[in-house]
Amino acid sequence: MPDTEVHGPIDYVLLEFTGNKLTGRAAEELVNLVERGIVHVYDVLLVGKDANGSTYMVDLAEESGQAGGFAGLAGARSGILAQDDLLEVAGAMQPGTVAAAIVYENTWAIPFVAAAMESGGQLIAGGRIPAEDVMEALDALEALETTS
Repeated sequence: MPDTEVHGPIDYVLLEFTGNKLTGRAAEELVNLVERGIVHVYDVLLVGKDANGSTYMVDLAEESGQAGGFAGLAGARSGILAQDDLLEVAGAMQPGTVAAAIVYENTWAIPFVAAAMESGGQLIAGGRIPAEDVMEALDALEALETTS
C-alpha cells in the first residue's frame, strides 16, 4: 500500500426530478450503496426551482416531503460543493423541478487504485458514459441482433 492515503475516484451527479416524482427511492438506493461500502457520500444538496424560475434550497434536516428521502443524508456536507456550484445547479434546472447534487467517492475502487499505484500506474485519462447512453446503445444492438 502506498504511504499516502488512497482514495477512489470522486464523482458528482445532478439528478433533476419533476414535480412530485422525488419519491425517496433514489435516496434509499444511495443509502444502500453507502451501507454496503460501495460509495462514500461527501455532499448532498437539494435545490428547487419553482414554476416562476425562482430557486430555493431544500433543508434536508427537515422531514418534509420535498426532501424525498434524502433527509437521512443531511449530515453529508464536506464543503466540496460551494455556493457557486449551487448557482450552476440552479442554472441547469427546469422550472418546477427539484435537483439533488451528490458528490461521492467510489470506495469500491480503492484496492484497485492502491494496486495500480503500487505498480507505478498513473491515471492518464478517464471519463464517464451516461447510463441513458449505455441503455440506448444496448437497445440498438439488441434490435439489430433480432433483425439479423
